[in-house]
Amino acid sequence: MSGYNVRKLKEKLFLFLIGALTVLMFSPLFHIIYSVFNNGIHVILSRRITFITGRLSDGGIGPAIIGTFILVFLASLIGLPVAFLVGVYAYEYPESTLGKATKSLLQIMLEFPTILVGVFIMQMLVVPMGTYSALAGALSLAIIMMPYVAVYTHEAMRQIPFEYRDAAFSLGLTRVKAVFRVLVPMAKRGILTGVLIGIAKVAGETAPLLFTVGGSYQTYQIGITKPVGAIPLLIYTLIQSPAKEHHEMAWGASLILLLIFLGIFIPVRLSLREVKV
Repeated sequence: MSGYNVRKLKEKLFLFLIGALTVLMFSPLFHIIYSVFNNGIHVILSRRITFITGRLSDGGIGPAIIGTFILVFLASLIGLPVAFLVGVYAYEYPESTLGKATKSLLQIMLEFPTILVGVFIMQMLVVPMGTYSALAGALSLAIIMMPYVAVYTHEAMRQIPFEYRDAAFSLGLTRVKAVFRVLVPMAKRGILTGVLIGIAKVAGETAPLLFTVGGSYQTYQIGITKPVGAIPLLIYTLIQSPAKEHHEMAWGASLILLLIFLGIFIPVRLSLREVKV
């Protein structure tokens, strides 16, 4: 066999190995999606509207769905602006003492146990208020969300060639205008990816909610200072029960949570066009 044929064979073997490892890497994800869909779809179809809008006593998870949306919305309202500005600051002042400290703290927060965040918020907010609340849960989720958004914002800005920054300054733009009118729009794909990952992270969090929201599933609570339910917390509660019916409801709730995530993540990702630089 000639040297050329040997190289072609090695190339094909290498590509096959890479493809096989890629499939192997994603197989757990596809298995999870299949398992959740296969076990949850019949629960939703058998109960239909009742499962989506009903209370827990009626065999539904309506309050948990509403509670999840409230918590994610409030957490995003609190955390996203702060995280975005922190990411921009870390990009703009990478060599400053505060900039270096910010990047180090962000890396620490990414790996920080989320249950400790829940304990912290419980002591700082739940205990003084004397009640669980949507506000306490949202604040704990905002703290968890912020490092993901900030790190992705920082990295997305770093991917923009430095020439665009110089071009903006040459046109007479100030630092603020150059960042927010030129660089941020060019990095929006990476920034929004961080936003989506942050939202997905907090939408599925359970540990911090154990200490903050209270878990209300029999009524639709109105007000950010009252206890609320959440789908991940409800799933955790249901699987503690020995009843088969509760396990089935947990599968159905898992599918609803998966559909909410995919319904937000996929359309937004597909609607974004990558900026060519």
